[in-house]
Amino acid sequence: MHLDRLITVLETVAIAGHPISAVELQNVTGFPRPTCYRLLQTLAEHSLLENKDNTLRYSIGERLIRIALLGQSDVDVCHAAAPAMKTAASDLGEAVFLSRFRNKSVEIVHVETPSDPKRAFIHPGLGIRPMHACSCSKAIAAFAEDAFQEEILNGPMRAYTQHTKTDAKALQLEFEIVRKQGYAECVEEIEVGVSSIAAPIQIGNIGATFSIGATGPIRRFTKPYRAKVGDQLKQLAKKVSLTIQLYNSSV
Repeated sequence: MHLDRLITVLETVAIAGHPISAVELQNVTGFPRPTCYRLLQTLAEHSLLENKDNTLRYSIGERLIRIALLGQSDVDVCHAAAPAMKTAASDLGEAVFLSRFRNKSVEIVHVETPSDPKRAFIHPGLGIRPMHACSCSKAIAAFAEDAFQEEILNGPMRAYTQHTKTDAKALQLEFEIVRKQGYAECVEEIEVGVSSIAAPIQIGNIGATFSIGATGPIRRFTKPYRAKVGDQLKQLAKKVSLTIQLYNSSV
């Protein structure tokens, strides 16, 4: 069966742990060499495998990585990200939260709080966040496919406060700013007196499947402070991206 052969190829490439050629695939599977070439090319066309720099060797593709990440449970993802988040929460003195994209929505799935018991902080809570108004959602939406961005821009945009952006053009412009500066902001858009910043967690070229952010009172989250925290979150996002990938490959 053709599907069985495609699965065999994917398993062979994954187990190899390094880019393989059609000749190596033939040696492992026993498939005819023309068949090996055809299967590798078919999987590469669908981004399940990738052929970097036009070589004749193939490795696991971005789309397959995305599928694997989407299949990771919240427990696995949070377990991988928690140590770096806990350190960041203590360093920043603010609550740090992890969000993930699934089913066309963004959900906060984990929160770490400062270790100092005397530190006053704002806990963001867990659960689904609006795509147009929360930093964790905008950090992901800004890097989403055009079709999904259009859904957000053309969909209903509830005004939670007087600061919530409900105009499609304004939100589209904000997505451009997010892509340029590398992090998103929510300044009293969900709740008066509360601000948050979030950076996308990008894995390869598959867009942003996760985001990581910090939240606190607007009196502390001034514009200069938000810029400082945004830069720190971008570095944290890179670290968490690596830990999630390493965790995913080890389970």
